[in-house]
Amino acid sequence: MSIFLLLAAEAVPLSAEQPILVTASRTPIVAEASGVSATIIDAERIEALGEVQAIDLLRTTPGLSVSVSGSRGTQAQVRIRGAEANHSLLFIDGIVFNDPASGNEPRFETLSADGLGRIEIVRGPQSALWGSEALGGVIALDSPDPLAGTRLSGLAEYGSRESLRGAFAGTFGDDRRGVTVTANHAESDGIDILGGGAGDRDGYENTTLGLLAIARPGSNGEFGIAARYIDAQSSFDGLDPIFFTRADTLDSADSETAAVRAWAGLGIEPALPWALRIEGQYLASDNNNFNTGAPLNRTEGERFRVSGQLEHRLRLGRSEHSLIAAIDREDEAFTARDQQFFGATDQDRTRGRTAWIGEWRAQWSDRLATDIAVRHDDFSRFEDATTVRASAVFRLSERLAVTGSYGEGIAQPTFFDLFGFFPGSFVGNPDLRPENARGFEIGAEWRGDRFALSATVFDSELEDEIVSVFDRTTFLSSTANATGTSDRRGIEIAATLQPLNGLRIDANYTFLDAKDQQVANGAQLREVRRPRHSANLVFDYRAGPLTLGGSVAYIGKRDDTDFDVFPAATVKLDEYFLASARIGYRVTENIELFGRVSNLFDEEYRDVVGFETPGIAAYAGLRLRLGN
Repeated sequence: MSIFLLLAAEAVPLSAEQPILVTASRTPIVAEASGVSATIIDAERIEALGEVQAIDLLRTTPGLSVSVSGSRGTQAQVRIRGAEANHSLLFIDGIVFNDPASGNEPRFETLSADGLGRIEIVRGPQSALWGSEALGGVIALDSPDPLAGTRLSGLAEYGSRESLRGAFAGTFGDDRRGVTVTANHAESDGIDILGGGAGDRDGYENTTLGLLAIARPGSNGEFGIAARYIDAQSSFDGLDPIFFTRADTLDSADSETAAVRAWAGLGIEPALPWALRIEGQYLASDNNNFNTGAPLNRTEGERFRVSGQLEHRLRLGRSEHSLIAAIDREDEAFTARDQQFFGATDQDRTRGRTAWIGEWRAQWSDRLATDIAVRHDDFSRFEDATTVRASAVFRLSERLAVTGSYGEGIAQPTFFDLFGFFPGSFVGNPDLRPENARGFEIGAEWRGDRFALSATVFDSELEDEIVSVFDRTTFLSSTANATGTSDRRGIEIAATLQPLNGLRIDANYTFLDAKDQQVANGAQLREVRRPRHSANLVFDYRAGPLTLGGSVAYIGKRDDTDFDVFPAATVKLDEYFLASARIGYRVTENIELFGRVSNLFDEEYRDVVGFETPGIAAYAGLRLRLGN
């Protein structure tokens, strides 16, 4: 392991000003003071790559396994360091966006890349800070900063498969008050995701609206409001109603999500001894499924959160300390309705939790920083949970630092896990315990003026995993906590290079060994849809009126499960390279013409067994820009 301690825990932008991490602590901190692995995708990289969906930007980062069930708009899942798809906690402008009506998963297929000013990924268990679903890590999407001056931008694009895209972003204000408004729409005819060429095309349509406003009336206070609305529609090939195997069907889904968050704070200046923040947020989701236009079923979810946080900053000798105490209250409601089974799956459920959080962050010297957090979640429907996280970063020299962290994570059972789906087939288990994980990482960081190199070794164990079980006596399916322990371990290596002004190149490689054990002392099987080897090369370049951006992702062989055969069989998905490129040229100070290509090598690949993905596609467009 000593070789990795001579490398780096995370490649960081090579700039004089250190980037800020928002979710690595209960309050924002500079990246060099954090002992956990994190990646930031900034506005320049987002614009240079020009991707339509956030999922395609997430693909470029280390430690993430992405799987899309066909074309754009169909189910997209992210697994951080081998964790499950519902083990990632998603924030959008500080709003928790995991959908309680869709198995607690983030709906990545509905998330547009337009209107984003920043993406942050923190890997490893973070439940001691943020609670349930932060078992694998945290992903935060943020709008452009409303306090960064007045600017306007608009985009229009047309391309393959009758794809249309339009976006607007406007920021109005100054460094004391401002508002950012975003609106974007994208649609495409898509492809036949079942393949064979005889079926209908499965397209999608997405409209997203966003608002972020901040006011700082004095040097010590802040008020803010964030809101987001997403309307996503997609067509897909579902299951044959008789044999329950994949078929060329006319299924479609319509998902609407609306959320709002408001907060107020005092003591926002880091030099002040006390800081106080209170906030509330509300999310509502509505998911409808149809076949040939006729409604099949519907789920609705609601989440209401309130929280308060007090921070005390003090200096003891040469050391600086931050003591944080917080309380979170969350209530969720779930509703299911169906037409295809004459209401047999109908249910109305609620649950809640109260959490107490404490965090102690210390900067002992210019060389050493530590962070310890403890959280207790009091659940209304199942067993309570206490989680901890501890991290440290030690600078051996101005350029070399070693890092280490230990964290625990939990993921609460879904409403379907607890209460079932179909009374005569799948019943719930109200006695379930939350899934829990313990993980650590050790790494180091070397950072020069134009080059950074990094490596992180990580290891985690998942216990009480919620799995499906079948009762041969009653012929009913249900859920249970597994008695075995599942292991996820691996290495992340990353490098950043700036060989000349305006050019940034990032490369990363991940080795992942993820194994599932459902029965204690039983066999450990390789986890599905998680490649053992993956790598990315990403760059952006600016020179005068020219902007270039591109990425190449390598995804190694993965296992998947084919449920079209009985008994279900394990199959191997082939490795592939997925490349994209974009070129933009400003013909005037305010007008840019651009073109981009996705799946540049026209790879035939699958992320999920049985579902095809789009081949090469080309797009062209126009961007208008005013202001900074």
